[in-house]
Amino acid sequence: MEPVRQIIHHLAGELSDMIPTAIVRLVVAAVLGGVIGLERELRHKPAGLRTNMFICFGAALYTILSDVLAGEHTGDHTRIAAQIIPGIGFIGAGSILHARGSVTGLTTAATLFVVASIGMAAGGGLYLTAAFATGLILISLSFLGKAERHVTLKEMLIAYEVTGPGVEAVLAEVNRLLQTQRKMLQDVHAASSNGHSRLVFSVEASQSEQKEIEILLHESSLFFSVKCLGAAERE
Repeated sequence: MEPVRQIIHHLAGELSDMIPTAIVRLVVAAVLGGVIGLERELRHKPAGLRTNMFICFGAALYTILSDVLAGEHTGDHTRIAAQIIPGIGFIGAGSILHARGSVTGLTTAATLFVVASIGMAAGGGLYLTAAFATGLILISLSFLGKAERHVTLKEMLIAYEVTGPGVEAVLAEVNRLLQTQRKMLQDVHAASSNGHSRLVFSVEASQSEQKEIEILLHESSLFFSVKCLGAAERE
């Protein structure tokens, strides 16, 4: 019975220490990571609610374990937590994509990196620091992107839909117009039915260039209709 009593005593001591500290820190980390993840989810980004929540929660847990295990075994209190940074760097690198000379996913990778730091702050008991960083990130993600688009600091991938008499004729006309702006077609999709052809394509351009492209498309006598489908920012 003595081993059983020792186990029960050990669990009771661990629970008495864990409830007011570790569990609270983990809950705070999960909530803060979830808030950032929800913003990413609402904007249909690859790393959404669960990804950001898990990263923030995991970083907090590793920070707590790093301190607790080192205290029990007289080791380095920062050794485990220090490995969070290269681990998150590996995950962030996987979210960065290269295509046709463009790079996407940089904002997603940077967000994951900072979310991990928020988890570490929460795991270390720095609740005010973690909450302030979360608010600052949300403001940056929500408003700075709009500011970039407003002052045309950043090119966007803009989708258009045009219809005309034939796929080859429509495609040739679009290419001719875009060549005047030194732009290239991306993500081209074409369909034909009853003598009418529909072409959907994307062009990477700034806000001012977008207006010029729209004017050129509308001025062409070949197209039956021209529609701008919206823009997806290049992160």
